[in-house]
Amino acid sequence: QVQLVESGGGLVQAGGSLRLSCAASGSSYSITAMGWYRQAPGKQRELVAGITRGGSTVYADSVKGRFTISRDNAKNTVYLQMNSLKPEDTAVYYCVTSRLTIVVRSTIDYWGQGTQVTVSS
Repeated sequence: QVQLVESGGGLVQAGGSLRLSCAASGSSYSITAMGWYRQAPGKQRELVAGITRGGSTVYADSVKGRFTISRDNAKNTVYLQMNSLKPEDTAVYYCVTSRLTIVVRSTIDYWGQGTQVTVSS
């Protein structure tokens, strides 16, 4: 079992920044990939960004150049630095982990409880 504890969500004005953190505990040695999904009201859950243990990253086109994902393997923690936030970034952000890849939803092993990010215009 892996437990995920997310933090860092909140309310910010458009153009502002937030940093999300997600700490994994438990059987974290099994984690290969970590990352973030988000779900806005009335929309499907979508991949935001992911990172492997080796540091390879993937981003949704909508956040490229604005968001940066990073990972501290020693702390089993993944971060999402979100800059130049837009109202359309408003969503619940979920931390995810996988023994394989988080790009394919069926291979995601664990989901966090989610943290709300609200960007006002």
